[in-house]
Amino acid sequence: MAKKEFVESMFDAIAPTYDKLNHILSLNVDKGWRRKAVRRIVSTRPAHVLDVACGTGDFAIALAKAGVERVTGVDISQGMLDVGEEKVKALGLNIEMHVDDCEHMSIADDTFDAVSVAFGVRNFEHLQQGLNEMHRVLKPGGMVCIVELSVPSNPLLCWGYKLYFLHILPLIGRLVSGNGSAYRYLPESVLRFPKPDKVCAMLAEAGFRDVEAKAFTFGLCRMFTGIKA
Repeated sequence: MAKKEFVESMFDAIAPTYDKLNHILSLNVDKGWRRKAVRRIVSTRPAHVLDVACGTGDFAIALAKAGVERVTGVDISQGMLDVGEEKVKALGLNIEMHVDDCEHMSIADDTFDAVSVAFGVRNFEHLQQGLNEMHRVLKPGGMVCIVELSVPSNPLLCWGYKLYFLHILPLIGRLVSGNGSAYRYLPESVLRFPKPDKVCAMLAEAGFRDVEAKAFTFGLCRMFTGIKA
């Protein structure tokens, strides 16, 4: 099974418990990281934002609540979108969500004022292709903002991080969701994700300028931004 098919199947399976586990396993720190990224995007005053790999819609919802007029979310997992659409409906927000391949989006060039990805870019099968697509669908001058888990550089923090991520997190994930393989994959995907300087280089290769990487919480999370030339 190709990685893309595996990821789609995995997220379909864990969708019903994903939100609950996401906040438990991150000790709710992920909410603060999202708020910082939302503020960065909203500071550019975008009218229409594309949230790539939107999952159950937490980031898309945060953007809409922060005042973004239109938000579109795309994801390969229908199961995750089903959960997200119920949340959006209950809140009455202007968010459209649909299935799409984030590496080959069925979206016209130069469509969005900003593109976001929150904790989903590490699941791309072909990361460079995904970044190229984000650049393609952005209007000139539009911002990309990527928030992703990362490995802290401090050796002691890194040791504790790996202990939690590789041993404790999968156990909790299996007990709550019943899916042990998914919560083994998730930490492993973080450890395999390219280092910050490599991600910045890939964004530049995709055509973004003014590329920056910012660490949150001692490097447990990083925010990458860039502007379409």
